[in-house]
Amino acid sequence: MNRWMRIAVASLGALALGAGIAGCAHAPPTIAPVAEVDLERFMGDWYVIGNIPTRLEREAFNARESYVLDADGAIRTTFEYRDGSFEAPVKTLHPVGRVRPGTRNAVWGMQFVWPIEAEYVIVDLDPAYRLTIIGRSQRDYAWIMARTPRIADSDYAAAVQRLKALGYSTEGLRRVPQRWPDR
Repeated sequence: MNRWMRIAVASLGALALGAGIAGCAHAPPTIAPVAEVDLERFMGDWYVIGNIPTRLEREAFNARESYVLDADGAIRTTFEYRDGSFEAPVKTLHPVGRVRPGTRNAVWGMQFVWPIEAEYVIVDLDPAYRLTIIGRSQRDYAWIMARTPRIADSDYAAAVQRLKALGYSTEGLRRVPQRWPDR
């Protein structure tokens, strides 16, 4: 490798290292999970009551996430929703969750596409396992979920306040329309 090539490679390496360090300096602090989650109790259906949505969920109606714990510890997930209206066909995704070691079941990696795992942090969970908030350290997405498709306005307001206390801007928060004839 000639002298100019070595200088160019060294310069690019230094630039990449500097960008990486600068990026770390501005990274948001890790979001705190709840102290512990009883996975068996957490399994089952959760209705998405409100969210700071991913691109996929921006127009979701009747969004519901269901969890099943496999014998190997994987959390088989079914996320279903209708896109744009209650009459739209149901769309379904099947990500797989994996509990991150040492988190007392409160932090998961949620894999929609191999090998990428998105951070999934249970940041709030009522003692009866009826209402939960899922967040991320980037504070880019969040989900307020409940065991029923409707919750009291006061419970929703408290969840919104909890998101704010966790450092979220709730400007993009959307209350997800839920209409289930048998619930």
